[in-house]
Amino acid sequence: MSLVTSTETAITACRNTKLYSVQGSGDSSGLSTQMFGSDKHKPRCITDSYSSESYEKFFVGSPSKELMHPSSSDVSESSIRQQDVSSYQPRDYLEVQSADTLDDDTDKMKLMLQELERDLLGDNDVDVGDMFGTGLNMEIDGEWSGPVRTEPIHEPPKESSSSESNLSSISSNKEASHFSSRTPKQMLIECAAVLAEGNIEGASAIINELRQLVSIHGDPPQRIAAYMVEGLAARVAASGKYLYKALRCKEPPSSDRLAAMQILFEVCPCFKFGFMAANGAIIEAFKDEKRVHIIDFDINQGSQYITLIQSIAKLPGKPPHLRLTGVDDPDSVQRLNGGLQIIGLRLEKLAEVLGVSFEFQAVASRTSLVTPSMLDCRPGEALVVNFAFQLHHMPDESVSTINQRDQLLRMVKSLNPKLVTVVEQDVNTNTSPFFPRFIEAYSYYSTVFESLDVTLPRESQDRMNVERQCLARDIVNIVACEGEERIERYEVAGKWRARMTMAGFTSCPMSPNVIAMIRKLIREYCDRYKLKEDLGALHFGWEGKSLIVASAWR
Repeated sequence: MSLVTSTETAITACRNTKLYSVQGSGDSSGLSTQMFGSDKHKPRCITDSYSSESYEKFFVGSPSKELMHPSSSDVSESSIRQQDVSSYQPRDYLEVQSADTLDDDTDKMKLMLQELERDLLGDNDVDVGDMFGTGLNMEIDGEWSGPVRTEPIHEPPKESSSSESNLSSISSNKEASHFSSRTPKQMLIECAAVLAEGNIEGASAIINELRQLVSIHGDPPQRIAAYMVEGLAARVAASGKYLYKALRCKEPPSSDRLAAMQILFEVCPCFKFGFMAANGAIIEAFKDEKRVHIIDFDINQGSQYITLIQSIAKLPGKPPHLRLTGVDDPDSVQRLNGGLQIIGLRLEKLAEVLGVSFEFQAVASRTSLVTPSMLDCRPGEALVVNFAFQLHHMPDESVSTINQRDQLLRMVKSLNPKLVTVVEQDVNTNTSPFFPRFIEAYSYYSTVFESLDVTLPRESQDRMNVERQCLARDIVNIVACEGEERIERYEVAGKWRARMTMAGFTSCPMSPNVIAMIRKLIREYCDRYKLKEDLGALHFGWEGKSLIVASAWR
């Protein structure tokens, strides 16, 4: 079997692999047969119309405690916010835990560092508008660019109010007409604009109005609005940090979040294509190697390595010995569901069945505290480091002078790896101020939601789980949080290229074999998925919008 065939096998395996559930049923080493590439989630264009229900029907009924913990240094602003949004509670679709389960850090002052950017990494130098040559760009379109109302807006009427009281609660018929004539998208941008100007009262009124208009069962604009309005509400209430933690700490009996992540990688193929590209590059790096050591700082549920082990088993001759090291960060979703040891046991069982020599070790440490000695690199092993959707969680120079993001890259470079793979979302939610960040996040997630709409029907519970468990928490964090509390700090491809170069890495373009095979698989999905190669990196997108970028370095 040639290396070309091996690469093809590696990529195809990503499409046909069986997922081995992380949640055991009594036997932690047993294998389940959940299908990663089953027909159930095969993308298909869906054009059926759907009559969306009211937002309140699905969102009302929230936990009894508000997630509002202002610090003593923010008393005056927090008092105003509590007065204006005293009724704010996260909607029940977010399924947050009680605030009592969160860290007892309510007395800790909120760290608000001024965001600084190195000249070399200046955001103004990065253009991610028309990645696929469709003429689309990130400029505000006409629908967003109308005049922004900045005068105070009165609180919307309660549902139990009569028609007369409804009218009396609105300042004028002109203002009521202004509300009704605007789409949720326009109201969102208006709300973000007045909030950016410090108009808490005006933003609160628009939030209350929006909650009556949107639904998680509606079309993509309604659904993205439903989640983004909760991010705005959390920002107004200064509770984004606590809501994000509650969403992270939620541990359902069936490990719903892990299952939803598996579905996301299948039904939004741009994520899946990113894994395919990384696996293809890793397989090619295996050539002529007898022992390979892969270090992964966020293994997730291990699906990438299920396909990799299957591919190694089909390599010509005796497969190399594979040693996998995973960092078991205490904040990771894996730790909440039993830790990486459970995932390691399942991978070991799979490797045994397929005849692959395999060993796994978990390093129990926060990523920022990992040192070379903890990774147990050994002579005679080809070292590969995989960063799949992980680096954006590391704070950079805009958050702290410590700059954990670049520090980690320099540490990895000191290990002298044969290959480093990076897969990330292609959007800037890192250094942009609130208002442009909100616009960019809306553009990005609207595209993701639209792609989900042609993959899964709107009544699909799988779609709802993906959106509320995988996407909603990220949206809330991006919109509601600042400083060190903002964890989801994505960067565009040009920024990652600059960081990797500064750390001493050299770009290693994806091989033509990998690119050809991924193109072949993309054609089997909806033709609205796109692939573009740019400066050695692969951009996976939906129509004109780049969503995921994969690159390899040495």
